[in-house]
Amino acid sequence: MAESAACPAFQLGRPRYEQGSFLGRLRHFVDIIDPSTLFVSEKRLKECMKLLDDYKHGELPPGVSDLQLWEAQKIKQAIIHPDTGEKIFMPFRMSGYVPFGTPIVIGLLLPNQTVVSTIIWQWLNQSHNACVNYANRNATKPTPTSKFLQGYVGAVTSAVSIAVGLNVLIQKANKLSPATRMIIQRLVPFPAVACANICNVGLMRHNELSEGIDVLDSNENVVGSSKIAARHAIMETAFTRVVLPMPIFVLPPIIMSYLERLRFLQSNRRLLLPIHSLVCLVTFGLSLPVAISLFPQMSQIEVSCLEPEIAMATDCKVVTYNKGL
Repeated sequence: MAESAACPAFQLGRPRYEQGSFLGRLRHFVDIIDPSTLFVSEKRLKECMKLLDDYKHGELPPGVSDLQLWEAQKIKQAIIHPDTGEKIFMPFRMSGYVPFGTPIVIGLLLPNQTVVSTIIWQWLNQSHNACVNYANRNATKPTPTSKFLQGYVGAVTSAVSIAVGLNVLIQKANKLSPATRMIIQRLVPFPAVACANICNVGLMRHNELSEGIDVLDSNENVVGSSKIAARHAIMETAFTRVVLPMPIFVLPPIIMSYLERLRFLQSNRRLLLPIHSLVCLVTFGLSLPVAISLFPQMSQIEVSCLEPEIAMATDCKVVTYNKGL
């Protein structure tokens, strides 16, 4: 009885936590990005997949709890692509986004960046983002490789251009004190990364605007393809990609500018990099689930806001679409 109160009845393919509230979505995405799934063995993965397969075919062994089924689904969803059925390469899983992305964030926020180091770190960051986007893409419809390359080139170009341009402007601003110049210089990665993320989402998912995305009724039947729903999905995703880097690239420079003035750190300069790394890791780890929880992955929209042919194809007043991550 205690387990059923704490753990909801298992539903295959459904989120464990209620998605209508921010807290429910936050708990759901904390599960999705759990780094512990990176250490799951091949044997354990096969056991989880067999357990879910047994459940699907009504052949579940006696004594299997809902909690065990939810854990098995969490592990499978963290490692296996839902459309291709293949394992996602470890560094590009959502559960690997923070551990593998943190060294790049640390590099982006290092003080006294040169033009060359700025270009290298921005390129590495957008390369990692592009690979994560591609590895976790919606693969139900084939996407030309050219679209992926367009998004990648566009994101790298915009990130590098903005970062280098702002750094050059700051260096020419003679009226700024050295301390002020350093703080502003440390904040440069945020606008560069935010603009590049918007560019990446827009270019990578541009075909959705021309072809539309599937909208589903209350029984999860496809009603049709909607370009308006696609626009909403892309705008929500782009907004998330702007919010995500905000605390990651704004808070550590502010925190470090304060910590660096402490007498203890001034006399122990070798501790600056480890502390800087820890601050980046904690900020990144807390920011990611909060940012992607702003909107439900399966968002709803009123039929009256969509194309007339969608309204004619269903009696439902509200339909659902996959926003994507």
